[in-house]
Amino acid sequence: MEHLDQNEATAFHLCLLAKVINIEQFPFIKLLIQKDISRMEFEETMELLKMLDSQFEEQKEEGFLNFTSLLVHFAGMLSEKLYPNETIYALKKEGYYPSLLNEFIRILEENEK
Repeated sequence: MEHLDQNEATAFHLCLLAKVINIEQFPFIKLLIQKDISRMEFEETMELLKMLDSQFEEQKEEGFLNFTSLLVHFAGMLSEKLYPNETIYALKKEGYYPSLLNEFIRILEENEK
C-alpha cells in the first residue's frame, strides 16, 4: 500500500510542478513525460545524440556535405515511443546539440519540399 501511496504522491507532485513552470518552454521534457520515457531510455537518447554530434563534427571536418545517414541512424535508434521529427524539434528548442539538430531540421525541411 505504501508503494501505491508513493506513486500517487509523485504523480501529484509532478502535477503541481507542471502548474508552477511553463512546460511549453521545455518541449523535450514534456515529451519525455507524455511518452512515459524511462531514465534508461532518456540516457540512451542522450548518449546517441552525443555520439552523433561527435560523428557530425568529424564528418564536417572531413568535408562531408550530406549528413542524412546520421539522421537515419538517429531515427532508427530512437525509442519507439518517440517520433523522430517531433523529438528533433523539441530538442532543438531546448538548445541540445544546436549544430547537429539544425542540420537534421535542414534535411527534414528540404525533404518536405
